[in-house]
Amino acid sequence: MRNSLLARGSLFTVLMISASYAAAQTATTQFNVQITINAECQINSASDLDFGSAGVIDTAVEASSEIAVQCTSGTTYDIGLDEGQGTGATVATRFMTGPDSETVTYSLYTEGGHTDVWGNTVGTDTASGTGTGSEQLYTVFGQVPEQEAPAPGTYTDVVTVTVTY
Repeated sequence: MRNSLLARGSLFTVLMISASYAAAQTATTQFNVQITINAECQINSASDLDFGSAGVIDTAVEASSEIAVQCTSGTTYDIGLDEGQGTGATVATRFMTGPDSETVTYSLYTEGGHTDVWGNTVGTDTASGTGTGSEQLYTVFGQVPEQEAPAPGTYTDVVTVTVTY
């Protein structure tokens, strides 16, 4: 008899649990998810351009560096390089300054043939592109032309990169 009561009690518990599940109800709704992507470009990096060491500059010295730009897909842009900080510099003739304010002349180009000077006038002397959403690399080609060798020392300049989009 005891087993019979236990079995009935267990059966009653199972029936009560089943009844509560059958009576459960649900409600649903939905919500929207969105993001607005604006046209944007960023400069991820710009590596230093190092011409190395030289003595008498009796032949042209060449070097290159890279600029990494990332823009939203389909965004058109122009990369410009200013004239640098050398006194009297232009984008066609830049100056690295060293000891006693002496200078070393150099130029920056958009291509390895050293014919297209890289400046900062959009539509004239900048590098143009269209964003892919991924990082895009641009090589800066530098050249120190043959010139009178100034006093020994380290000569430097700082060039500003601007992306217009």
